[in-house]
Amino acid sequence: MKHVKQILVLLVFGITLWSCGGGAAKQPATAQGFADIEQELKNEFGDNAYYTELTIIYNESIGNSISTTVTDDPESMEMGQWTYSMGSWNQTSEITLEVPQGTKAADFMFQLGEKIGLKKLGELVEKSKEQLKADKAIDNPRFEMAFIKYPKNGDIEAAEYIVKLQPENGGTSFTFNYQLDGSFIEMDY
Repeated sequence: MKHVKQILVLLVFGITLWSCGGGAAKQPATAQGFADIEQELKNEFGDNAYYTELTIIYNESIGNSISTTVTDDPESMEMGQWTYSMGSWNQTSEITLEVPQGTKAADFMFQLGEKIGLKKLGELVEKSKEQLKADKAIDNPRFEMAFIKYPKNGDIEAAEYIVKLQPENGGTSFTFNYQLDGSFIEMDY
C-alpha cells in the first residue's frame, strides 16, 4: 500500500510539472522563457550540439515554433534541419556542408553556452520591447521573431542577435540588431 501511495504521489507530481511547463511552444519571450527553450534544444540535441541556424517564431494560434540546423558531429559535415511546432520535433531535411579546404566545419558553427545563449536573446527581446515603447510610443509590442545571425565566414565576433517586434494589432515590424554582448547596433523598420 505504501508503494502505491508513493507511485500515486510521483504520478500527480509529474502530471503537474508537465501541465505547468507547456514546453517550448508556451514559453514567453523573456530571458527565462528563452532559457527554457535553450534547455529544450539541449534535451533534444545534446549539450554539445553545433548549430548554423536557430530561429524562434511566435504565432498567436500555435505559440512558439523553432527552426534550427544542427549536428552533434560537425566534422561529419552532415547536419539536420529541424522544426519544433506544437510540442514535437520533426526533421525536415538533411544537409551536407562544404567548407574551405584546410578549415574545420566546427569553425562555421556555434554552440549554445557561454558566448551565445538564448537567455541573452530573451533579455534583448525584453529590452527591445521597452525601447519600442519609449521611442515609438507603442504599447504592448508583440514578439514576432528572434534569431541568431551567424556569419557564413565563421567569425563569431560578427555574430548578432536579431529581434523582430510589431504593434499589438499588427502593422510595421521593427527589427533590432545587437552584438553578442547585448550592445545595441541598430533598429530598422
